[in-house]
Amino acid sequence: MTCVDLHTHSRFSDGTDSPGELLEQAELIGLAAVALTDHDTTAGLGEFLAAARLHPGVEAIAGVEISTLFSARELHFVGLFIDPADPELAAFLAEMRENRRRRNEAIKAKLHFLGYPVEWSDPAFGGLDPTSAGRPHFARVLVEHYGFPTMQSVFDKLLKNGCPAYVRRELPDPSRAIAAIHAAGGVAVWAHPVYRERNERAFVRRVLKRFAPLGLDAAEAYYSMFGPPETALMLEMTSTFGLAVSGGSDYHGKNSPAVALGEGAGGLRVPAEVVATLREKSRIYQPGK
Repeated sequence: MTCVDLHTHSRFSDGTDSPGELLEQAELIGLAAVALTDHDTTAGLGEFLAAARLHPGVEAIAGVEISTLFSARELHFVGLFIDPADPELAAFLAEMRENRRRRNEAIKAKLHFLGYPVEWSDPAFGGLDPTSAGRPHFARVLVEHYGFPTMQSVFDKLLKNGCPAYVRRELPDPSRAIAAIHAAGGVAVWAHPVYRERNERAFVRRVLKRFAPLGLDAAEAYYSMFGPPETALMLEMTSTFGLAVSGGSDYHGKNSPAVALGEGAGGLRVPAEVVATLREKSRIYQPGK
């Protein structure tokens, strides 16, 4: 089976690989296509699309991942086939990054109060400023300087919801994220919609019933943490609501060492056929865009 990976992250958000390295790896393992979907930023897409000329056997898809809030729960949406230069998307992402900056400064202040001072100049932040860094960067700093054995141990003690350095994110309604993705000509995909430890059929139906009429184009049926039941559920639900199917590893490089590009936790296989269906929903090349 020829496979693709439509959900990855680079050092421009909370991954560790450069956009060019993502494409090199994709070519090495034989992926037909890979999408770069960094959190709240398109800053890496210029390098990504330029590097694609060196890897003509791999289709490079411009993307972004946006976090939202619905019914007190975070929903993430991946935009695929976007125009990185679209001004409406750029303005929306700038607002998201400002919200991220405020949260990161609050986390930094809490860590300082708890006895774990960190500085943005630390190499573990990868040169990112507070508008782009995420909790994994804080975790890496604390592993390197404060004796924590793993990044997960930092989350468990300090950074998870309910822990002393946790700060809730200020997030938009999903409809705004979908509209911003569409403004940039892209395809709006609900990312990692279910989790193995939960029976979420009713929640999935509720979300799709709410947002499919508002322009949601697709949902991930293939994901690193999915087993056959989750994939079967999402294939059923996307068919019921007339949505396309997507999928990806959610690759973050060394920040998530158990997740490999194109393979997830080992069993992921996203069929290449999904790309053509998703591309048909893209608004970039359609008359009137």
